[in-house]
Amino acid sequence: MPSHQPRALWRAGIITLIIVIVIGYAPLRPSFAQQPPQASPAAPSLPTLTLADLERMALEGNPTLGQAEAAVRAAEGRRVQAGLLPNPVVGYAGEEFAFRAFSDKSEHIVFMEQTIPLGGKLRKSRAVFAQEKLQAEQETAAQKQRILNAVRVLYYQALGAQQLIEVRTELSRLAREAVRITGELFNVGQADRPDAAQIRIESERAELDLIMAENERDQVWQQLAAVAGNPFLKPARLAGSLEEKPPVLDQAELLNQLLAGSPEIKRAQVGVERARATVARAKAEVAPDLFVRGGLGYNRELLEREISLNRRTGPEAQVEVGIRIPLFNRNQGGIAAASAELDVAEREVRRVELMLRARFAATYRSYLNALRVATQYEQRIVPQAQSAYTLYSTNFRSMAASYPQVLISQRTLFQVRVEYVEALVNVWQNVVQLRGFLLSGALDAPAAGVTEQPAAGATDER
Repeated sequence: MPSHQPRALWRAGIITLIIVIVIGYAPLRPSFAQQPPQASPAAPSLPTLTLADLERMALEGNPTLGQAEAAVRAAEGRRVQAGLLPNPVVGYAGEEFAFRAFSDKSEHIVFMEQTIPLGGKLRKSRAVFAQEKLQAEQETAAQKQRILNAVRVLYYQALGAQQLIEVRTELSRLAREAVRITGELFNVGQADRPDAAQIRIESERAELDLIMAENERDQVWQQLAAVAGNPFLKPARLAGSLEEKPPVLDQAELLNQLLAGSPEIKRAQVGVERARATVARAKAEVAPDLFVRGGLGYNRELLEREISLNRRTGPEAQVEVGIRIPLFNRNQGGIAAASAELDVAEREVRRVELMLRARFAATYRSYLNALRVATQYEQRIVPQAQSAYTLYSTNFRSMAASYPQVLISQRTLFQVRVEYVEALVNVWQNVVQLRGFLLSGALDAPAAGVTEQPAAGATDER
């Protein structure tokens, strides 16, 4: 009995050591490797959103569109203000106050004076701000298109992320099934320990890929929520399919539509008209303004020929008319500055056109590349990868192939499916940009309109 005690103690110590090691290292094992994947927030049971729903939310909630519309109202206010006459001056004037005979000498006059701009200054000022209002309207149209483009680009990105989660979920399920099958084969001696370890590694990698795909989906939805102006927007199931046949876009037709309908080009063209109106307003500044003043008063001074009758001058009127002679200041500097701004505006149209041509070339090339990749994957690469995986799986079940071959073909299949989804997303995003006049920046502040009041010269001076 005493001889067995050391052996029992030794066994107990070994068991205790194993338990301590297992317990000590257990927290280091990735918990998601033993847990089933979490339900995706974009599960089919959740409400389904369409692209039209997202566009409506963005047009209602994005603050930049409201800013652009407010700029239109501000430009209209400046147009109205620029056409108003200067306010008249109404006042009182007293003369010849004799302190020793105030009632015998004083004159009291109530007058009104008005400056009347000549040379069509008010009309031409209104024309300047009418063109500025058109610029603001073009910027509003551009901002609306920017918002729609951003929503559509993120929609297809979110749709791709949704589809990738489905792919990753399927791969994770297959990997867990492979772990189970390999464990059963290992128990009956038909699988090696390295094979079982490799399959467990593949399962854990599949779980990690699924987690990263869900994180990618959440990030896209956060960006979509920002563009829509609703930071509380949660991921939902999206209606639609990436595999709908992408449109084949004609390069020449698209370029002509871009150059003819781009809000950026239209805004630059209106800028030319505004600059011309500014030149006309600067030239009109040379015309002098008319100054008119009139008044009614009462003169208490005695009439010389009727002094004996103690009669006073009584009521009298006063009229003044004058103009400012443009002798030294003929607005030479203002006309020169306005002419230079017209030259800048004309060159701006050309600059915007060339910029759009360059951006169009790059975007259209990206579209062609993505379309070629997506077509190649759809017609050849994905079917071949699916065929290889099916063949290896069948051979493995009949013990004619090793499981590592199945793993390689499976990894290849799911990788090409991921690349196919990414190619489709790229195709649709480029289609959105090409059809949306290459506009981007849904959360950038709209371009500020030119708000300087045309020089009024002497309109506010006597």
